[in-house]
Amino acid sequence: MAPKNCSTFPVLIAVGMANKLNDPRHQRRQKLVKSLFASTFDTVAKRKTPAPLATGVKDILKRQKEIDQLISKAAPRWPLKRINKIDLAILRLAIWELRFQKKEPPRVIIDEAVELAKEFGGESSPSFINGVLGTIYEQL
Repeated sequence: MAPKNCSTFPVLIAVGMANKLNDPRHQRRQKLVKSLFASTFDTVAKRKTPAPLATGVKDILKRQKEIDQLISKAAPRWPLKRINKIDLAILRLAIWELRFQKKEPPRVIIDEAVELAKEFGGESSPSFINGVLGTIYEQL
């Protein structure tokens, strides 16, 4: 038999997600992921990135080789070309935040990346992102 208050659980999750969607840091990360995703297809997207985001995207792209090496080491069975482009954008942002920016606690960065994967990625994206970032976090 289910507990009497079990019907409130989905509401609490929805409310928590609504709060996260209104968070300016989450919104900034969403925009960065979209810009990084676009940049994987078109170099024009790199030039048309809005000014406030351009610095973040440029910083991430400057360190892309180093970030991609970390991804390759953490997910050796997944060559970069096989990783979903949106997952790759989320990983690049999260690794840049974890390794170079260091403004937020690592667990917050990983949680945010998983949330972005739930929003933008495929069915297996959240667990893949969590696994790769968990491996990288252990190596820091």
